[in-house]
Amino acid sequence: MTDKQAKILDAALLLFAEQGFSATSTSKVAKEAGVSEGLIFRHFENKEGLLAAILLRGSEKIKEMHQRLALITDPNAVIRQMINMPFNIPVDERPFWKLLYALKWQADVYDDEMSAPVKKLLIQAFTKLGSEDPNTESEVLMAIIDGLAVTILLKHSAQHELIRQSILSKYSL
Repeated sequence: MTDKQAKILDAALLLFAEQGFSATSTSKVAKEAGVSEGLIFRHFENKEGLLAAILLRGSEKIKEMHQRLALITDPNAVIRQMINMPFNIPVDERPFWKLLYALKWQADVYDDEMSAPVKKLLIQAFTKLGSEDPNTESEVLMAIIDGLAVTILLKHSAQHELIRQSILSKYSL
């Protein structure tokens, strides 16, 4: 990937995350990236191509995260890591996650395949711990994590650490 392509993707990510995908034009992206709009079309074809490239780049990071999680053998450690994940989103990755969560409400764009490996790891963890219904327990925790991520990405609150400790306590972690 060239420096200009990276600048275009970075600008598009920030604008899509802050203003929304539908509200962001390729001309806004070009202006933010300091390139011509034609260069965007040459490299990414259209706005949907930009989004696809951003999601592909982000999915690589998510795959790395899944691989690290898969190496953890202690089921409690897997659950603890999952609960802590939204609290540990690096500042430079927040625009990607904000965009990803915003896309969840745009059914024609969002694809939940990225979370499937995490759910599988949680089902395995809850199975190892003897949960009565590991699938449902995993769904509940995924919903909690989704809610946490949205709250953390949208609200800066002194309550975050108290929330983390409360959830860890509920799972006896």
